[in-house]
Order: sequence, then C-alpha cells, then structure tokens
Amino acid sequence: MEFNILLAGAVGSDVIFACALIGALGLGAQWLAWRLQAPAIVLMSLAGLTVGPLWSLIFSEPLLNPSQTFGEVFRPIVSLAVAVILFEGGLVLKFENLRDAGAAVRRMVFLGGPLAWLLGAFAAHYAGGLDWASAVVFAGVMVVTGPTVIMPLLRQSKLSGKPAQFLKWEGIVNDPIGALFAVAAYEFIRVASQGQSVFGAGVWIIMAACFGIALGIAFGWIMAKVFREGWTPEYLKAPLILATIILCYAMAEMFEKEIGLVAVTAYGMTLGNSKLAGLTELQKFKEDIAVLLVSGVFVMLTADLTPETISRAINWNTLAFLFCMLFVVRPLSVWISTFGTLSRKEAILLGWIAPRGIVAVAVSGLFGSLLVDLSREGRFFFSGADQITPLAFAMVFTTVVMHGFTIGPLSRALGLSRKERPGVLVVGANTWSQEFAKALEETGIEVIIADSSYRRLRASREAGLDVFLGEVLSEDAELKLDHSRFSTVVALSTNDSYNALVCNQFAPEVGRHMVYQLSLNDGDENDDRGVSSNARGRTLIRRGRTYDSLVRDQYSGWTFARTKLSDKYTLKHFLDERSKADIVAEIRPDGSFMLIGPNREPRGGEGTTLISFAPEHKPEPPLDLIPETT
Repeated sequence: MEFNILLAGAVGSDVIFACALIGALGLGAQWLAWRLQAPAIVLMSLAGLTVGPLWSLIFSEPLLNPSQTFGEVFRPIVSLAVAVILFEGGLVLKFENLRDAGAAVRRMVFLGGPLAWLLGAFAAHYAGGLDWASAVVFAGVMVVTGPTVIMPLLRQSKLSGKPAQFLKWEGIVNDPIGALFAVAAYEFIRVASQGQSVFGAGVWIIMAACFGIALGIAFGWIMAKVFREGWTPEYLKAPLILATIILCYAMAEMFEKEIGLVAVTAYGMTLGNSKLAGLTELQKFKEDIAVLLVSGVFVMLTADLTPETISRAINWNTLAFLFCMLFVVRPLSVWISTFGTLSRKEAILLGWIAPRGIVAVAVSGLFGSLLVDLSREGRFFFSGADQITPLAFAMVFTTVVMHGFTIGPLSRALGLSRKERPGVLVVGANTWSQEFAKALEETGIEVIIADSSYRRLRASREAGLDVFLGEVLSEDAELKLDHSRFSTVVALSTNDSYNALVCNQFAPEVGRHMVYQLSLNDGDENDDRGVSSNARGRTLIRRGRTYDSLVRDQYSGWTFARTKLSDKYTLKHFLDERSKADIVAEIRPDGSFMLIGPNREPRGGEGTTLISFAPEHKPEPPLDLIPETT
C-alpha cells in the first residue's frame, strides 16, 4: 500500500505519465497480439483492467484512473477518438461494394439490423436488467460486428465463399450503422428527458440528423474538390483530413449534442465514394491513426472501470443477456432477414458467428457515460447506464473467445471451410510464372494466377490453373478476390515497379516477410535507376536472377523439377549433382513451404521436396554399367 501511495503521489495526477502509459499498454498489447496471433481486443482490455480495477484491488488505488487524471477533458477525448474511428469506418464503405456484396448482406443490413436492434433491446431490458432507455441505446451499439475481429477469424478458419463474404461485408457496413442507431436512440431519450413532447423530440432528432448528414456530405464534397483540383500539396492531405474531421465534429456538436458522430460518418462515406485518386494513401493514414486511438480508448475505458462496477455486472442477469444475444437474437435476426438467400448450413454458421469488436466497446463506453450524466442532470434516472460498459466488455470477451475457438471446428463440421492450407497468389501471367505455378500445384500447394489481361491468362486457363482476371490493386479485387485462399504473394510481372506496388499493397495483410518479387537487375539491387530495396518485396531465388535471365534460360531448355530428399539422397547430394540449379521453393513433410532467396537457404531433411529451375538433368549411369572402351 505504501508503494502505491508513493507511486500515486509521484505520477497519479501526471497527465504526461498517463498518456505514456496508455500508449505503451495499447500498442504493446497490439504487438503482443500480433506475435501470439491472439485477438488484440482481448489483450488491450486485459491491459486496462490490470492497471485499473485489478491494481486498485491490490494497492487500494488504481495505477491509471483516466477520468480523474484527465478530468473534464476525458469524455471529449473519447468522443473525438470515436469520431475518427467512425470516419475511418465510413471511408471504407463503398456503395458499389454493398451492391455487389449480395442479397444476403443487403437484407441483413436493411432488415436484419433493425430486427437485431429490436430483439437486442428486449434482451437487454428483460434479461440484462437495464432500464428501457439504456437498453435501446445499448442494443443499437450491439448491432455492430467488428471487421477488425472478423478478418483474422476468416483467415484462421479458412472460411471461403459466400459465408466469408457475408461476414466481411456485414462487419464493414454495420460499423457506422450500429453507431447511428445508438446516436438516434440517445438523442430521442435526451430530448424527451428534458420535458419535450415525444413527437417534438422525434421531429427535432430527424432535423438534427439531417443537418449532421448534410454537413458531413458538404465536408466530403469540398475535400474531394480540393484534392481533385490540386489545391493542396500531397504532404498536407492526411493532416488536413484529420483537422477537418475535428472541425466537422465540432460544428455538428454546436448544433446538437452527439450529432457530430453522424456528421463524421457521413463525411467518411462521402469521401470514400468520391472516386478520388490517392485515396488509398489517405485510408492507410486513417487506419494508422485509428489503431492508435483504438488502443488508447480501450485502455482508458477498461482502466476507468471500478471493482464495484465489475462485480455488479457479474450476475445472473449478465449471463441471461449473453445467452439471449448469442442463441436467440443473432440466430433469429440472421435466419429471418436472409431467408431464401442462404443454405441451411450457411444460415447455421452465420447465425452463430458475430464477434463484437472495437467500435462496439468504444461507442458503448461513450454513450454509457453520457446516459449517466443525463440521469444526473435530467428528470429521469437511468438505472442501467453504468452497466452498459461492463456489459459491452462481457459481450466482446464472450463473442471473441467463443466464436474464435468455434468458427474453425463448426465450419469444418458443416463443410464450409477449405481443407487445404492457404496457398500462393502469383501476380503476372507469363510463360515462367505459369510453369512455376504448375510446379507448386503438383506439390499440393494451391495457386491463383492473377492478371488484368484475358489474353495473357489464356495459357494458364488451358493448363487448368486457377486464375483471377482483374487488377489486384483495384478496389474491385478487395471484394471479388478471396484473400483467405492465400497467405503468400509473388509478383512476377515483367514490370519491376508494378511488382513493388503489388508487394507494398499486400504486405500489411499477409506480412512483409510473405511478399516476393524477382531481382531488379543483374547487378546491384540498390541501383538508383530502379525501385529502392526498402520499397520492394523480398527477393525470390537470388540477387541478380532477373525475369529476362529466367525466360532466356527457359527458352534454352531449363525446366522446373521436383526432387524429394531422403536419408540417402540429401540436400548436399542435390547441390553437388545439380550445381547450376536455382532452388525456388522447399516443401516440408508437414505441408508448409518456404520460398528460397537471399538469407533463406533450403534446410533439407528427409521427406522435403525441392522445387528447382535448372537445365535438363541426365544422371550419369553407375560405373558398373558403363561399357569398357579400348
């Protein structure tokens, strides 16, 4: 206890220390989640709970108390963070993608969303014990399914086809919609609690929402015009976007409280659908900012909980609420809204999988605190307002853990997952890449050859290879190319700069260590005339082995070969026998594979298969079979 008093006296009121601790815990949890391949949302929450309520149980005072440390600016900080998160969600929501996502997703958004909101309100009130006002607001937030949680689950479960597309686009579209449900419900309650008529409250909410939407659209249109006409330099675009998000939010808040969330969501959707060149770079910047803000919000919200609030949330009402949400609300909303568009097995899987994520907790924490303030200032007392945040965390923990551990076994039991390991995406169709893909396919590795030219893909189609016709860098490919089918990307087009663009596009998704391209030239790869090494993928085969040299050798008779090593024929024997061969890949007995390149030498071992590119090999006959000569 003395240690805690000393520490609290030194840093407890220090805002700088609090900011440093929040940043270290948030980003540290994100990094640890990446290393362990665990849900980041769980580790971030555990980090906040450790320095908040758990620390106070041991030392009587929390190490981090955000509401006390930041005082009156705590809620504005959370509100602005949620605004940026919602803007980023709106930025990736394309109307054409919603059109192409299929009837099941559209019906789930326009019919299933309101249905889940209605059923969730009943569950929160009758099972969770919340008052009706808190239940309606909370249920609106619970419509959200987090795309940041969904995408790792899809890769983990190898789920493909319609179910994977359904979960992906439901998460993206529902991010802003669930928040808008909560905003509408809160505004109705806030206005009604001030003594205005229900009809007047409804009219005012509609007017305020229309103003927020119009303001967001205006900001989006103006910024698209500014960027398109070149009225601002490239280096100012991302900072300008961040500044205008805050300005848009502030202007909407001056008109009506919490309408700012509606305005920034409309702003993001307008800018995202503006067909603006260079939008990918802006999205990347916003994603980076969103990651930082999400980490901070999670740590602050969990650290701000008290042991008393958590203990009150651990009861039979919470268990009943979780049961209703998992086994009644979600299945019914999916089955009713998508009837006739999904098979029975798909409906069973999708009726179960609905992990809540970052937006759900961030928005729940914001509106929970707003309802608490409203009950203090208004004529009504909302008895369940302080339970919204603990219930949100309980929902997130339960769905992330249960759905994370069950999506794989359930999808396999229903026959909806791919049985093979994620394979390789080969970008660029030509004679060498086609033979390379055939060599991988013959060892059991799934390969997709992608190219924007129908003519270049013709030989690959005739060879029976799986092809994707389209530009992999386009937004269309994000929807139509099944990213769960590959975990490695090899750019083999004839344009080295294009290959570098492909590697940089896919590196954030599959990892920088899983994107490859051929060497730049026969000499130094850091040649000033080409793409710098830090902007390229990893080198395939070896330095100096260019596309031109590979094709020349191919036309002179070099071919791909598969060689299985054993205890009698080892890697050393292979290298001695075929010294000119280029080893391209190594497939190990467990089915995993590694592409060979600088600092990635083959390991060999019994049962390993080597894929090599070499001149035709004619093994010499044993000495006892060589005829004697005179």
